Amino acid sequence: MTKELHPNLRENVRLLGDLLGKSIRHNLGDEMFHKIENIRIAAKADRGSDLGERKQLKAAIGCLSDEQLVPVTRAFNQFLNLANIAEQYHTVRRRAPKEERVHNRIDTIEDILLRLKAKGLSAEQIMAQVKDLNIEFVLTAHPTEITRRTLIQKYDHISEGLEELDRDDLLDNERENIESHLLRLITEAWNTDEIRYERPTALDEARWGFAVIEYSLWTAIPSYMRKLDKALFEHLGTSLPIDVNPISYASWMGGDRDGNPNVTAEVTREVFYLSRWMAADLYIRDIKKLRSQLSMSVCNGELGRATGRAREPYRKILAELRTKLEETRDWAEQGLTGHPEQNDRILLHTKDLLEPLMVCYRSLCDSGMEVIANGLLLDVIRRVQCFGLQLVRLDIRQDSERHADVMAELCHYLDLGDYAGWTEEQKQSFLVKELSGKRPLLPPLWEPGPEVAEVLATCRVVAEQPAEALGSYVISMARKPSDVLTVILLLRECGVQYPLPVVPLFETLNDLQNAEQSIDQLLSNEWYKAYVNGHQEVMIGYSDSAKDAGQMAAAWAQYQAQEALVAVAQKHDVKLTLFHGRGGTVGRGGGPANRAILSQPPGSVAGSFRITEQGEMIRFKFGQPKVAVQSFDLYVGAVLEASLTPPPQPKPEWRDMMDELSQAALTSYRRVVRETDHFVEYFRSATPEQELGKLALGSRPARRRQGGGVETLRAIPWIFAWTQMRLMLPSWLGSDKALRDSVDGGKTELLRDMLQHWPFFETHVDMLEMVLAKVDTDIACYYDVRLVRPELRELGESLRNRAIQIIGLINKLKEQDELLRDNPVFQHSLRVRNPYTDPLHFLQVELLVRDRTEGETNKATVERALKVAMAGIAAGMRNTG
Repeated sequence: MTKELHPNLRENVRLLGDLLGKSIRHNLGDEMFHKIENIRIAAKADRGSDLGERKQLKAAIGCLSDEQLVPVTRAFNQFLNLANIAEQYHTVRRRAPKEERVHNRIDTIEDILLRLKAKGLSAEQIMAQVKDLNIEFVLTAHPTEITRRTLIQKYDHISEGLEELDRDDLLDNERENIESHLLRLITEAWNTDEIRYERPTALDEARWGFAVIEYSLWTAIPSYMRKLDKALFEHLGTSLPIDVNPISYASWMGGDRDGNPNVTAEVTREVFYLSRWMAADLYIRDIKKLRSQLSMSVCNGELGRATGRAREPYRKILAELRTKLEETRDWAEQGLTGHPEQNDRILLHTKDLLEPLMVCYRSLCDSGMEVIANGLLLDVIRRVQCFGLQLVRLDIRQDSERHADVMAELCHYLDLGDYAGWTEEQKQSFLVKELSGKRPLLPPLWEPGPEVAEVLATCRVVAEQPAEALGSYVISMARKPSDVLTVILLLRECGVQYPLPVVPLFETLNDLQNAEQSIDQLLSNEWYKAYVNGHQEVMIGYSDSAKDAGQMAAAWAQYQAQEALVAVAQKHDVKLTLFHGRGGTVGRGGGPANRAILSQPPGSVAGSFRITEQGEMIRFKFGQPKVAVQSFDLYVGAVLEASLTPPPQPKPEWRDMMDELSQAALTSYRRVVRETDHFVEYFRSATPEQELGKLALGSRPARRRQGGGVETLRAIPWIFAWTQMRLMLPSWLGSDKALRDSVDGGKTELLRDMLQHWPFFETHVDMLEMVLAKVDTDIACYYDVRLVRPELRELGESLRNRAIQIIGLINKLKEQDELLRDNPVFQHSLRVRNPYTDPLHFLQVELLVRDRTEGETNKATVERALKVAMAGIAAGMRNTG
């Protein structure tokens, strides 16, 4: 039975839709408004009918002129964005009903603490784990944020307007004023072009990431710490210690150069300075507010001595700190245009910012003014502990081949031999010998080629930074120990004097399967083990492994790799941090964060969790303070629970079943994607994959290299393209064949046992179900009929039949008659969107036909409408790639 939307959410969706209608009517006139409304009504009336019979919708769209395509497409795009705003506000509204949290499986930290206590854990055990939590979000510039920043800001203000309306005591004129303000905002959005015409630079992407911190996270971090502190005190009788900070941030924006020639050493250097400038500026604002508040004269001896017994000691020490921050900001600004001059008043280390604040805190507490100490001052201290002087720690990412190229060219120059031709043992022996010695390896007069020079220039930029400004150096496509040792050597040769974490990223099926052996070899090396000093970080790639092997085979390989890495770390007595390179979609390892964390292998979380957050997911999870606080609650609660009460070890028969399923899924997936004749041609015809390049999503190219087939395409456009035409192929292809074989082989009860008692398999099937709920084979068929040549349509038909079959299999396994029976809120949300996404699909097909037609006279108009349609469908599906 489908659950209706909550009355408040339904009312907000209706209100925003009505206001959008008023804005469209005012801007486009009655005739255009009625055309748009007739299309919406036709889409709603035709829903559920056979594709060939959707005559009303086809007729309403078919009569549109080229000039009418853009406004009609924009109207449906805007409504879907407004529906998203209403839904997102509803998840964090103060009076959100508990039953909806249950339906969406949203646990608060309070829920988690109660559950842990019910399982017999003591307050001391729970608190010890809280103190040891280390959760780091890594903001990436992966090009999946399709909405312009200027519109995002307007949407945030619309959300604030919904919050203002969410009161029972509003006077009529107050309600009218708020609704008038919402109408103005919606009209501003309508009259703002939603399409970027120029790709953002890597520096633009970094600025966008910093804006998320300034406008949301700067408020959210201390707000969440207060929430966590309150929950701990109420349920455990203990407050959160002032020196405990479970959350931190890092970034790839300006540091991720893997396949992106636009991220150069100079860009990375600028981002380092820009980050420092932004941090100093934000702290200056805080210190000014603190000086205004801390006007008292009573202090302890420590502060009195530090300020020479000043009449207003708090203001004096804060004035000195403000001056240093201002000089630090000026120094960073100079760094953006050249090489700044350093002096002893510039703050380079976070402890130099934190200590004066702690002196003030201790003094206020010693003087009986705890209530003041625990106000704004505590909030600023929490910010410093989270963001530091660097705002975010910058990761560097580069492909392993680029480092190997440096060694090959260097060895050739030094007449040391053919590095590329050496065995892995020879490479490791050479690298460890160089790392163990003291003489420099890089010749001062050597003039390497441009690509090698760029790698070395990046390492030199890293060497200029204090250790706390860096996160990790991530090696894409890492395979062997020599990949890691090479980077450590290059960093040392370029002047890095501290043990920067160098993190191998295992991202293909073979690399995941060999990860255990690679890390075991590294940790068996005495020099390397001393270098890591008891802490090893490894990154698991979800996107490329899923594109390489299919979702099911990749998920099982990721699970097994993590299990094996945990065992290796225990063998060598080092602490392991797994860095999860998850995307926003199921096909890239996405899905509800708490469910994903709680389904990790036993022992793989252990208080430490590092994860990428990208594109539109940054906005959905952290774009507004209240949304960010809810996200922190999910992550902290899930990591705490997974650490203290990890899931059970899978039974031997479950492992055997997963081995069988993943092998069948892998074979089936690759048979289609790699071995089927004309599959690539079908993919490029039936989806807007080629047209996606026209969307200026990010600074990174869509392909790792030009030409080639699916293997050269990045995971994001691979997912994005299939999502646009509603087949969602990457998330289920292969899984259908594997599950069908098992069910036909009499394994249904075993699968149900796994579904009921194994969080990994339950989460995998639930994520599969969520993505299958977005599949629409009728719409996918329409893309085929209009865009694919007749000889290839049989392939499309077989894929659609397979999608229908796996939907039936999931329903059979879960013993239900329709998808999402146990998640009715999400189910109804999709149904509400259909009358708005359906027209966009039909419009997109029409636009693709026109765009691909030689001699199309209104090419610019068609292309603009096509971009808007892509953006609208992405909004309707709540993700891109």
